[in-house]
Amino acid sequence: MMSFRSILWDNVGVPCETPSQPEFFPDLNLDRVIEAITASKQEYDLKPFFWGLPGDLETVRYRQEVMKDLEQDALMAQMKSFAEKMSAARRYLALAEKLDFAHHQKGWMLEAALVYGDAVAALAHDLEDAPLKSRGLLAFREWVQHYVHAPAFRSLVTEAIEVKRALSELNYCVIIGSGKFKVKRYEGESDYSIEIEKIFEKFQQGEVESYLRKLPERAGMSHVEAKILKFVARLHPEPFLALERFGARHPRFLDETLQSFDREIQFYVAVLDFIAELKRKGLPFCYPQVSNTSKAVFARESFDLALASMTRDDAKAIVFNDFSLHGPERLIVVTGPNQGGKTTFARMLGQIHYLGGLGCPVPGREARLFLCDRIFTHFERAEDIRNLRGKLEDDLVRIREMLSQSTPDSLFILNEIFASTTLNDAILLSKEIMARLSALDVIGVWVTFLDELASFSEKTVSMVAAVDPEDPTVRTYKVVRKPADGLAYARSLAQKHRLTYEHIKARIPR
Repeated sequence: MMSFRSILWDNVGVPCETPSQPEFFPDLNLDRVIEAITASKQEYDLKPFFWGLPGDLETVRYRQEVMKDLEQDALMAQMKSFAEKMSAARRYLALAEKLDFAHHQKGWMLEAALVYGDAVAALAHDLEDAPLKSRGLLAFREWVQHYVHAPAFRSLVTEAIEVKRALSELNYCVIIGSGKFKVKRYEGESDYSIEIEKIFEKFQQGEVESYLRKLPERAGMSHVEAKILKFVARLHPEPFLALERFGARHPRFLDETLQSFDREIQFYVAVLDFIAELKRKGLPFCYPQVSNTSKAVFARESFDLALASMTRDDAKAIVFNDFSLHGPERLIVVTGPNQGGKTTFARMLGQIHYLGGLGCPVPGREARLFLCDRIFTHFERAEDIRNLRGKLEDDLVRIREMLSQSTPDSLFILNEIFASTTLNDAILLSKEIMARLSALDVIGVWVTFLDELASFSEKTVSMVAAVDPEDPTVRTYKVVRKPADGLAYARSLAQKHRLTYEHIKARIPR
């Protein structure tokens, strides 16, 4: 039997799951994004697939190929049908383990085997003529074709169908007396339920109110039902012996490769279902070009995915932004007025690099991204009394830890650090950190109130959160590439606090 490795990892990548959420997820609101993506797939425990970057370019391309194949409506429907049947088979097996009576247990195991056999056979048939292009699904199709034609699977399905047929053909009579019952062979007796229905049918005049009450369905079996089944097995031993033999020969029939595929394919299904809803609202997504060598990155008409997922009913409220780094440029320095979209822009850049590194489509019309090894974020945090550090000291400790763990392939997202100290100290410390980031040659974005950082070196790019030219108090939430001048921020503050020339002059008594 040939082998199939994984639909998430190509032959270069090392399959693994990250056991805990990365520290930077809340800063970038990626925790909310992943929660929204996986919300409907709780039984598959998908979050560990999203908590770690694969770290190699071939795996990213491998996943993009599978994603593109699954954008075919027919193929996606077939994968979902397979998943539903596999889920049913697992439920039946889990139910069998909880049941008290042996024949009942074996019966549910038989049902699970029948559903499993139908799921796998249907999947193999559906994939046979599917127009696949991805390496992952092509390799899986070849594997599953071998699997369904192997003697073990054919024996499982054939035997399950035969046992089910024999059991379904059984007929017997139950004679109920006062406080007791008797089970005997069926000898052509009339079905009295049909006779009773015929008698009362003539009294029915048109549609009448139904007084039937639906009793709660039980998966278990009462002791009376179990006793009846035991007597039926005595009357017809052969079908029940066949059921026993089936259970003994196929105690664990769920194939590990298929179970792994069933779980891993949900990574793609969850992502595509999530973005499909946003696409219907007019929001653009693309498959980014990803490089592990070139740091010339850009995105066109991108947006904050967490914000978009929270405003699905009002996609027009989402503001698109662009960014780019060319040649020696590495760090985007974002300045401008508060509440102008600077932090949202920084989160957007971090989100699309992370999702692109997972092999997922990213928000935007077009994008080229760098395959970073790690993401480091520094956002405002409340002081932690347990570490006995002041705000400034805590900022410095965190930055030092980040720099000590980073490599030239890391991505930095810094958001208004050193706001707790004096302007001169903030400039001094920030320039020292900027020098170290530049020496490392990392890429990233730094949101700051210090205009001096925007022109630090040829590696820095200045972008400004724009305001309405007619009314500086109105934010456009567009972040544009232009030199930092601080004027928009000053005008905005002056307007807010009524400190413009006109406001002051109006308050001076004549």
